[in-house]
Amino acid sequence: MIEVFAEYGTIGVMVVLFAGQIMFLQKTLMSKLKEVEDITIQLINRWNKSDEKAERRHERSVIEMNQITDDLNFLKGRINGGTRG
Repeated sequence: MIEVFAEYGTIGVMVVLFAGQIMFLQKTLMSKLKEVEDITIQLINRWNKSDEKAERRHERSVIEMNQITDDLNFLKGRINGGTRG
């Protein structure tokens, strides 16, 4: 009878230790997953900010090129208008 209790007690201890190990690993993995998720969100936010800056630079370049084109067209009109008169 004592052998049965000893055997079941040993099995019970092993089950408890195994369950404890699974719970510990689950908590550890979930905390690491949360860290990775936070890093990913920060990286995406940084890319979005970088895209916004690039878009603003592109818009400024387009505006400046339009101004140069307008000035060039004005000069062409003055040159063409001056040779006809």
